[in-house]
Amino acid sequence: MVSAPPVKALVESLRPLTQHPSRAAIFCDIDGTLAPIVSRPEDSRVREEVSVLLGRLGRRYAMVACVSGRSVAEARRLVGVGAIAYVGSHGAEVLRAGAKRPQLVEAFAGWEDRVRGFVRGRENARDFKRLRIRLEDKGPIKAFHWRGSPDEPAAETILRGVAQEAEATGLAIHWGRKVLEVRPPVHVDKGQGVRALLESAPVRAAMYGGDDATDLDAFEALDALTAEGRLDAAVRVGVRSAEGPEAIVTRADVVVEGVPGFTQVLIALTEAD
Repeated sequence: MVSAPPVKALVESLRPLTQHPSRAAIFCDIDGTLAPIVSRPEDSRVREEVSVLLGRLGRRYAMVACVSGRSVAEARRLVGVGAIAYVGSHGAEVLRAGAKRPQLVEAFAGWEDRVRGFVRGRENARDFKRLRIRLEDKGPIKAFHWRGSPDEPAAETILRGVAQEAEATGLAIHWGRKVLEVRPPVHVDKGQGVRALLESAPVRAAMYGGDDATDLDAFEALDALTAEGRLDAAVRVGVRSAEGPEAIVTRADVVVEGVPGFTQVLIALTEAD
């Protein structure tokens, strides 16, 4: 059974958005928020019901954007809604609604070949194959996944060695939920992508929903924009999960259980008078 805030409380929490939708923005993480976490990222799916809701919200609200650690192209393919905005590669890519190509942080782009060179061939190494460690190509970011490995502790140990090697060559690393990302040594985060979209939009209220540590940066961006007077109101929706950080719950204004709980948030935003 999915627990969620009582309908009346949920509707009231979302009122800063629903009372003036033409001046409100909705930001949604994808994996763990719009789509369940799965063993293989390529098997992830956003249900048609959720895609339809996002399309409706895009026609009603000033801005709707999906925010992901995946590339913009992969995020858009996964969500399947073309008329909204996307932030990919943890903020390194920003695709505005209606645009054909994403904007890429210039300093980030210059490191892509070095990141690719570092990971090249590793997925075919004997231990990687034996432990079923999978490589995901996120453009400038490459991710090693070990969820579902026949020996997850051993896989993590091997990847800790890879992380040390990456840092020794001047690259950056980031640990997620059973995933190691190798990145350019250029700071980017989801909050930067959210800020980039909001700074050029006539928006006075914004919501962000997410389930993981990287989504906390987006929470902070909304807090900062409110403190700066750029926003009148911000709503932070924490999607609780077994593997998610406790801070997602403690720092949220609204807490829901998993993807089904967040789907109820989208429905409430769609149906609000």
